[in-house]
Amino acid sequence: MARIAGVDLPKDKKIEISLRYIFGIGPTTARRILAESGIDPNTKTKDLTEDAIVKIRAILDRDYVVEGDLRRDITMNIKRLMDIGSYRGLRHRKGLPVNGQRTKTNARTRKGPKKASMAGRGKKKGLAKK
Repeated sequence: MARIAGVDLPKDKKIEISLRYIFGIGPTTARRILAESGIDPNTKTKDLTEDAIVKIRAILDRDYVVEGDLRRDITMNIKRLMDIGSYRGLRHRKGLPVNGQRTKTNARTRKGPKKASMAGRGKKKGLAKK
């Protein structure tokens, strides 16, 4: 099993697909890495030689920010926006959509489950007729 950038790549998939399991690598980047290292994209991960794995690791270390370093960079960028009090930072802090989406409807992923509204609950208990 190939271990690259701290991730165990699935051995029964093509290397072009397996590389996508690394945070920060998508389809285009995976193809670019394989082209640069001279590895056939259709090769299964289990069929890679140790030399090929070393080539991929070297390219990743040299040219790309992936996994923990990338996650830390993203977190620090968001923290910086919140610290300087920018509009985007305030949206992050409040847990609302950041990129201009509507919030009257939708936005449930950012806002969480619906909260029961106070309107339309019926009569108050103290006002019931006797």
